[in-house]
Amino acid sequence: MSLFKTTIPPKLFIRGLLKLLFMNRSSVILFIGLSLSLVSCRVFRFSEFREMERSNIFSVSEVDNCFILNGVINSSALRSFKTLCQIYPDIKKINIVNCDGSINDDVNLQLAAYVHEKGFNIHLMDNAEIASGGVDFFLAGIKRTCGDNTKIGVHSWSEGRLQATDLAEGHKYHQEYIDYYRTIGFTQQQAEDFYYFTIYAAPPEEVHWMTEKEILYFKLITG
Repeated sequence: MSLFKTTIPPKLFIRGLLKLLFMNRSSVILFIGLSLSLVSCRVFRFSEFREMERSNIFSVSEVDNCFILNGVINSSALRSFKTLCQIYPDIKKINIVNCDGSINDDVNLQLAAYVHEKGFNIHLMDNAEIASGGVDFFLAGIKRTCGDNTKIGVHSWSEGRLQATDLAEGHKYHQEYIDYYRTIGFTQQQAEDFYYFTIYAAPPEEVHWMTEKEILYFKLITG
C-alpha cells in the first residue's frame, strides 16, 4: 500500500518528479516511494509509472489506414510517432481508443503541435475516454470526430500546493496552454475561454466530464 499520493494531473506532475531526480539521494529515494495519480484519481506505483514510460502507445491499422492511440502520452511518444510517420507517410488519421492524459506535458504539446502541423484528423472510437492532456492532444486534429458513448474530461492543474485557480487570469503560467490552443487554430478569445473553463471545471484531483452542450459550445467536435 502506497504512503504517498499526488494530486498533480498528468499534464504537469512530471516536472516535479524530474526536479526530485536532480536533487540529493534521499530525494531520489522519496521519489521512488511516491505513488502517482492520473485523472481517474487511481494511485499508481512507481513501477507502473515506469511501465507507462516504456509503453508504445501508438500502433498502425493498415486495414483502416490510420494510427491507433491507446494509453497515456509518455516521453517517447513524439519520437515514436515521427518514426511511424516516416514508415507510413500516407496515413493522415489517428483513432483514439483511450488517453487519460500525459506524463510529460512538454512532449505532449510538442506532439500535438506536430500532429496539427502535419494535417492529421483525429477520431474518438466508440466508448473512448480522453481526459486532461489527452484532450489537449485530441484538439490538435484538423477534423475531430467521435463515435458513440465517448467521454471528454477536463480539470485544473496543480504544481505542489499551487493550483491554476490560485493565479490571476493573464498570469504567465496560464499562457503556455493558451498559446498552444492558438497554434492549433483557436482565436485568442476561444483559447482563453476554453482554458479558463477547464481550470475552473474541476479541481486537480477530480475530473469534469463535459456535457454535450459544453462540447458543442467549445466546438471540440468538428464533424
